[in-house]
Amino acid sequence: MKNMPVIVLGGGGHAKVLIDTLLQQSVEILGYTDLTMPSEEKILGVRYLGPDSIINGYSTNGIMLVNGLGSIGTVSRRKHLFSEFKKRGYTFMNVVHPSAVVSPSAVLSEGVQIMAGAVIQTGSMIGENSIVNTKGSVDHDCIIGAHVHMSPGSTLCGGVKIGDEVHVGAGATVIQGIDIGRESVIGAGALVLRNVSEKVTVYGVPAREV
Repeated sequence: MKNMPVIVLGGGGHAKVLIDTLLQQSVEILGYTDLTMPSEEKILGVRYLGPDSIINGYSTNGIMLVNGLGSIGTVSRRKHLFSEFKKRGYTFMNVVHPSAVVSPSAVLSEGVQIMAGAVIQTGSMIGENSIVNTKGSVDHDCIIGAHVHMSPGSTLCGGVKIGDEVHVGAGATVIQGIDIGRESVIGAGALVLRNVSEKVTVYGVPAREV
């Protein structure tokens, strides 16, 4: 399945970075979809195919998808896109930048994206449709849920557990052994020294609920 051609869903900044990564690895990209792009617009030479609905014209066994939506503070749109196409029987490709370091013992679920300079250490598990963005660091034995976005430069020390649909802001640090509840937001630059409950937002050094 790794040799299948792919279609990228989305035409924004995150999609552009993914397209660049795929091209570096000589993956065949049929094109990308977007709801707002003009019909002749190309991204790094990759053509625009049309809105997301055009995917329905492709066999579920003939292509793989790449979720090109990023997330700023909320992962709901990205999760919705992934879930809708999974219901239709499509498979999402994992994208790992050539400069990323991923331990052979780490487990990456479907649709995971590991961006440039990221490090995933031994014993870690990353849930479906999650992003470890540029220079993100996941140390040993961390468990990251589904639909999580670790923003650029964020750090998880050893044994951290992150619930589903959590957004970890740029440059945030979570010390070892901390649990982050599902659907929470860790603000940019935060230093998390205590467990974080579900569906809350924390900011600051040390991080406090707001």
